[in-house]
Amino acid sequence: MNKNAKSQWDFGDELFPREEMRRVLSVSEITSQVRRLLEQHVGTIWITGEITNLRAQSSGHLYFSLKDAFAQLNCVLFKSEQVGDRSALRDGQKVILRGEMTVYEARGQYQLRVTAVELQGIGALQIAFEKLKQKLQAEGLFSTDRKRPLPRFPQRIGVVTSPTGAAIHDVLRVIERRNPSLEIIFVPCSVQGQPAASEIASSIRLLNRFAETNHLDLILVTRGGGSLEDLWAFNEEVVARAIFHSQIPVVSAVGHEIDFTISDFVADLRAATPSAAAEIITEGVFSSYRFISEAGVWLRQRVRQRLDRERRNVTQVQQRLNRVHPRLWLNEKLQHLDDLHLNLHRCVKHDLHKKLVGWKNLQERLSRVHPQRILKLRRDVLFSETERLREQMHHRLEKLRHRLERVETRLKLLSPAHVLARGYSITRDPLTGKIVRSAKDVQTGQQIVTTLQQGEITSTIDDKSEA
Repeated sequence: MNKNAKSQWDFGDELFPREEMRRVLSVSEITSQVRRLLEQHVGTIWITGEITNLRAQSSGHLYFSLKDAFAQLNCVLFKSEQVGDRSALRDGQKVILRGEMTVYEARGQYQLRVTAVELQGIGALQIAFEKLKQKLQAEGLFSTDRKRPLPRFPQRIGVVTSPTGAAIHDVLRVIERRNPSLEIIFVPCSVQGQPAASEIASSIRLLNRFAETNHLDLILVTRGGGSLEDLWAFNEEVVARAIFHSQIPVVSAVGHEIDFTISDFVADLRAATPSAAAEIITEGVFSSYRFISEAGVWLRQRVRQRLDRERRNVTQVQQRLNRVHPRLWLNEKLQHLDDLHLNLHRCVKHDLHKKLVGWKNLQERLSRVHPQRILKLRRDVLFSETERLREQMHHRLEKLRHRLERVETRLKLLSPAHVLARGYSITRDPLTGKIVRSAKDVQTGQQIVTTLQQGEITSTIDDKSEA
């Protein structure tokens, strides 16, 4: 056999170098070398991901994994590291970590030794919320001394919200029910996402510029409920500053009753929901309507009570008159006259002349107090009193009727339907709901809706001329 021929199992120096060139390391040695390489060549890094498998030991150390869609990394946060509120860390929390890459030699696992933690998502937003809240409160933006009372009877308000959200529909529904004559200047804007905060602030400033030349009672800044991220635009400093510098009172109604935003603290009034804000704004007029309605009911009741009382008085007078009716007195006198006639027949003839004279005297006295004469006098008095009572009742009822007519006239004058009944109409842009006041407000080919006293007309603009 050829001694130089290579066996199929002879790998030579490819796999097993000669003894003098081989360096065999222990597990701990190679692990220590890897650790040094990581610490020297990677060192301190920033890394982002989501916490999972969080475990808190009795020693105070925290152990967890940081993962993304494709990998995960073991992490350890020692008790001695000052990283703020450790209780905010929980599974699923997105964070940015600063730390040093190292190897836990006992298990041969590489890991990140955490030295700083920044929360992302809800936790980060909550921290930012508290910081901005403390800053603005220190500057006096939340002071109750600067908050202005809302006008009790607003005639025109500005509404800043999304044109497609539920908030605008809730506000319009409540206002239509409680104060349909209230004029609304609607400024549509985004209420969620990146540009929302700047659009809200710009809308508030736009309404303030509008108020420099037009009457505007207050501004309502609102949106429906949502998560903290959804409502975050109302926690931005630019919105808070715009509300603070507004010359017009601002009502903030963001989210649900449990939601509080920075705009709620800065605004002149915070409402729990958009519907609640609309009810607060319309409370003055709605209460007046209710008072007038209740006053009408009270007035009708008072008139009815007065009539019933007067009827009872007339009945009582009639009953008293019946008890002292002249017929009773006349019957008594006639009975006495019968007695006189009987006595006259019993008298002797020599007393006849005397009795006749006495009888004539009695007739003269009776003529002065004749029942018919007394009855006529009593009837005249009764008729006079009845007429006087009827005139007083008629006069009182006329005064009440005139008062009700004046109230009804004032209410009709306040109604938009009264203006439409005089031949006027209201033209609106059907997309924005804004009232068209000038030919500059519309474009050729645009559709408009004209509201008449009876019905609406939808038109398309073929041509226009600007005065």
